[in-house]
Amino acid sequence: MFDVIVVGAGVVGPCVATSLARQGRKVLIVEREWTMPNRIVGELMQPAGVKALKQLGMIRAINNIDAIHVDGYYVSYYGEHVDIKYPDKSVLNTIDTDPVPGALKDGSEDKLESDSTLDIAEWDNVSTLRGVAFHHGEFLMNLRMICLEEPNVTKLEGNVTDLLHEGERVVGVKVGNTDEYRAKLVVCCDGIYSKFRKELYHEKQPDIGSYFVGLDLVDAQLPRKNHGHVILGKHAPILVYQISPHHTRILCAYRSSQLPKQKEVLEYLRSQVLVSLPKSLQPCFEKALQAEKNVYKSMPNQFLTAKPNTVPGLICIGDSLNMRHPLTGGGMTVGLNDAVLLGKLLSTVSNDELLDHGIMLEKMLTFHGERIPLDAVLNTLSIALYTLFAADSKYMELLQRGCFGYFQRGGECISGPVGLLSGMIQRPGLLFYHFFNVAFYSCYMNFCDRGILLSPLALWENICTLAIAACVLLPYLVKEML
Repeated sequence: MFDVIVVGAGVVGPCVATSLARQGRKVLIVEREWTMPNRIVGELMQPAGVKALKQLGMIRAINNIDAIHVDGYYVSYYGEHVDIKYPDKSVLNTIDTDPVPGALKDGSEDKLESDSTLDIAEWDNVSTLRGVAFHHGEFLMNLRMICLEEPNVTKLEGNVTDLLHEGERVVGVKVGNTDEYRAKLVVCCDGIYSKFRKELYHEKQPDIGSYFVGLDLVDAQLPRKNHGHVILGKHAPILVYQISPHHTRILCAYRSSQLPKQKEVLEYLRSQVLVSLPKSLQPCFEKALQAEKNVYKSMPNQFLTAKPNTVPGLICIGDSLNMRHPLTGGGMTVGLNDAVLLGKLLSTVSNDELLDHGIMLEKMLTFHGERIPLDAVLNTLSIALYTLFAADSKYMELLQRGCFGYFQRGGECISGPVGLLSGMIQRPGLLFYHFFNVAFYSCYMNFCDRGILLSPLALWENICTLAIAACVLLPYLVKEML
């Protein structure tokens, strides 16, 4: 009998298990395979994710894995570009930075250390916040190592095949076909392909609107060092960021609800992506395409709106609870901040009270409400930006051009959007404000281009553009706010 069983040892599972174990709970964490995974997403962490790791007392997970600090973004649009820096550190005064109760056992677990690629003295001296990029598998193994150092954590390798029920209450898990383990609370962190999401969502399935195709570039020469690169054009958006001294990840969005055959993907990469890359990146991209095997990896881009955890004895968290488009790199940020919030809310609940559905339901409704500001911003922003950046109509192209022009204005036109993107500004109202500022600026640019003689045409185009902008943002924002 355990106090808590955590299903899944991805990014979120070890963080939940560690924080609850440090609060004095007996925790079992079950993972099908404990070897290092090889994934193409979960490699760029926004500043709000770094903040959450500090609150969890697990920041050293990004040490000694050749991680690369990220200062912001380099956005390229048909050969023009704009630099976007992360927010000033003063924004930390406006959000919660307190550690999870019990997370800092010796008081130093929230301190990042210098290593072969990270200079903490320099990190601390810069005025702006930083994100970090790394090999996903190495980061994950560090999280697991920190988790398994806790004496209250028990590791189990096995496939959780079912949940155990007593009436409506979840009371444990079945591993394999025979082994059963019971607990007062089961926390489901089994990711985008969650088997047990159905307990909460029943028939609802995530929406898949596109895929990311990822390649590994060796010794790539990036236009802007220590920046994530977003390359826009006629093609779907392309992301490029360095994940170690010699390796750079490139993610190429592919507009399709189902990934086509390899031949078609490679043709797309050669005919549309290659010619759109900065000259300095083209040689290593061609070399990656010429690899005889494992040319690319693919990942579906899924979207799922969260709903309150109301099933007795079960909490879904991370990607098993909700998902967003990975374009903005918000997945780990949302998941880690959910782990922080869950740890704080449960810190006042005794082990025996984990069985009290009334107490736990109140905590879960609070959890759902308090996660909305960050969740609504990152989830809505992810799908809105993808739709805009993957412009597949004349009116979306007007919005795309207007967005880049908005960034070129600088000042608040950059600081506001990047504050939202980084997870450090958690205000859905500000997202609404900037998105429609972009829409109206797009209309202004279109009027300027059309001139007086074609102003009636511009007026009609602008009405259509504003209508489409509303359809892109509002349905998703409203769903996330409920």
